[in-house]
Amino acid sequence: MALIEIKQLEVRYGDKTAVSGLSFDVHGGEVYGLLGPNGAGKTSTLRTLAGLIAPAAGRVAVAGRDPQRDRGAVLRRLGMVMANTPLPEQMTGREALRYYGAFYDLPDLEGRIAFLEAELDMPFLDEEIGNYSTGMRQRVNVARAIIHEPDVLVLDEATNGLDVRSRRGVLEFVAAQRDRGAAVVYSTHVMAEAEEVCDRVGVIDGGRLVAEGTVQELLEMTGARNLELAYLELASRKRSEEVRP
Repeated sequence: MALIEIKQLEVRYGDKTAVSGLSFDVHGGEVYGLLGPNGAGKTSTLRTLAGLIAPAAGRVAVAGRDPQRDRGAVLRRLGMVMANTPLPEQMTGREALRYYGAFYDLPDLEGRIAFLEAELDMPFLDEEIGNYSTGMRQRVNVARAIIHEPDVLVLDEATNGLDVRSRRGVLEFVAAQRDRGAAVVYSTHVMAEAEEVCDRVGVIDGGRLVAEGTVQELLEMTGARNLELAYLELASRKRSEEVRP
């Protein structure tokens, strides 16, 4: 069974359709790249996985559970990392992780925090978050998302604003989550990142799936030498189809 299932998803905001007829699935031990420009419908799609948005139509399931009907069970299996997620400024990083970790009734929360402190290179955990750089904040956000060892992980533009070292850390983290058997959705508009870490990719534009396959399959489909050029070719084909009489 796929850990993430999205079938014929539609998301609407009033009379505007953000996602239309979108389908894909993700299995354990797989990184699925959801690629597309800003406004393509990526974030709306991912928010349905956490139950933050109710679909107008279609089916969404996380580990077989409906996020709208059984949100508590879904959130115990799911971790989300988004760009610029706010953190409590007056807390230290360690205090914040204790606060978030308390929701999951972990048997050894302090041990888990100590593990993540070493794993994510966070020697600054006892400093106030208000003094953190963007990269430091994002590492704490990553730790927050995986403190309960979820088997489904969603990253939405997680490297926005990060320096080279912090960006590299996120990519290595994604690979490590796949290796431990998690199902990972990696949403980005940075094609080089997706080319490096994704096993399969779905190209979304205008709320619809334009193409799907492994990186190599998309390169062969378009004749491009890298994923960025393949993406541009696929987007160009979509525009041509839209204007064709």
